[in-house]
Amino acid sequence: MRKIYSDIIQFRGNHYDFGHMQGMQLKDSLIVKNRKKAWKLRRPRFSVNEQETKSMLLKFAPGIWEELLGLRDALNEPMENILRDYSGYRIEPEKSGCSIYTSTDFMVRNYDYHPKTYEGRFSFFGPSDSGYAVVGPQQRITGRMDGMNECGLVMGYNSIHRKKPKDGFICHMIGRIILETCANVGEAIDLLKEIPHRHSFSYVLLDTDGVTKIVEASPRSVQVRESNMCTNHFELQKDENKRYLKDSEDRLEAIMTQQEDATDIYRAFRMMNDTDKGVFSMEYKNWAGTIHTSAYLPKEKKVWFALGGDQEPIIFNFEKWLQGDDETTKQIHGQIDTNLKFAHLD
Repeated sequence: MRKIYSDIIQFRGNHYDFGHMQGMQLKDSLIVKNRKKAWKLRRPRFSVNEQETKSMLLKFAPGIWEELLGLRDALNEPMENILRDYSGYRIEPEKSGCSIYTSTDFMVRNYDYHPKTYEGRFSFFGPSDSGYAVVGPQQRITGRMDGMNECGLVMGYNSIHRKKPKDGFICHMIGRIILETCANVGEAIDLLKEIPHRHSFSYVLLDTDGVTKIVEASPRSVQVRESNMCTNHFELQKDENKRYLKDSEDRLEAIMTQQEDATDIYRAFRMMNDTDKGVFSMEYKNWAGTIHTSAYLPKEKKVWFALGGDQEPIIFNFEKWLQGDDETTKQIHGQIDTNLKFAHLD
């Protein structure tokens, strides 16, 4: 068991300045040092074309291109390295898990991954140039693994597989683009049908009207289904699934059998975060251990967040932040039953 934390990042202003501010924070950080060390040990199995990446970002989220320029200038690194590490286009993520449960009023999500990928950054960003304000945990700095925007649109994604990739964006950048550019579930579905996908993921969506959908997105097809729970396999595009689905099916079954008791946000949070309920995962060595549990209430614009299992969540009032009240909390603390190293701590 080890104690961990996430830093809370708050910024109001344009994308370039947001990127530059983060670059200055990261310049001498373990996050950057560990990433450089990793690239010395293994060559990337992908290439990133600067003009192609710029063109795609300018089409779907031009502000994020400016954020990358700010990162480049602060970190004083070649654009090639910035795109490789932060652009979310044509790069390779590792395998992962994750479980999501929704109602008309909330989404609760377990983020399952390997600790060495976790950067411990939870951000509030209110852009002054373009896009909606977004709250949520960061993935590779520019991406969002789950979150909510000022319109009350909520997004979380679950991994399916990485086989047969095509040129396109990966999950955490798609998640960021959804939250920054879409006001509701309908707009998010339209975006997911248009944007190119590098790998196969389920995107779970919820908005203030209580509309919740699961979008099965692969490089070959994007299909929408009705459900309020999702783990790591497709129901419609079954030929896209991995061969071994037992862990995913077991977590889905655990949610199904307990959902009648998960009638309010607290009970739903306990179903996902308690380590004895069958949804929280301890498979950290297999790239599928639960690192955080997050919950979003779009009608109230509140966020619940906890690091590790059997935790009481910290609650953020995003509506007050949107009105100009900064969060006074600087870090989120928790503990996780693993001895593995974290990207921002070791």
